[in-house]
Amino acid sequence: MRILVDADACPVKEEVYKVAFRREVPVVLVANSHLRVPPHPLISRETVTNVLDAADDRIAELAGPDCVVVTADILLADRCLKAGATVLAPTGRPFTAASIGSAIAVRAIMVDLRAGGDQIGGAAPFSKQDRSRFLQALDEALARLERV
Repeated sequence: MRILVDADACPVKEEVYKVAFRREVPVVLVANSHLRVPPHPLISRETVTNVLDAADDRIAELAGPDCVVVTADILLADRCLKAGATVLAPTGRPFTAASIGSAIAVRAIMVDLRAGGDQIGGAAPFSKQDRSRFLQALDEALARLERV
């Protein structure tokens, strides 16, 4: 069992470490640039090239039924779900086989609107409630994997 983190813009790395240390679960942070990580045997990092989607490709390659993947990237979430992984957004929202299709559709609509020049708002600011929800969701996801 391990946690894979799409780390370049992940706002919950500290929360991941906290849960990983308590549950003694290895963490792999995958990023396009060098990241500072705590010097701990459970934490490792993989720095990939700056080629488009290199980090996503590596995470999808590593993902499997024994993994929890942390990402806000909907298309990466879809790839990881297809590999059997449990996938969580940094807000604690789980991506599931039942929800990923509509998330991809909404993403496509937003891309089209932006391409057409429409001014649309971005995501809501990240909040303390998001952090709390993420901590709980990660802990629950790992507990489910332990029972399997």
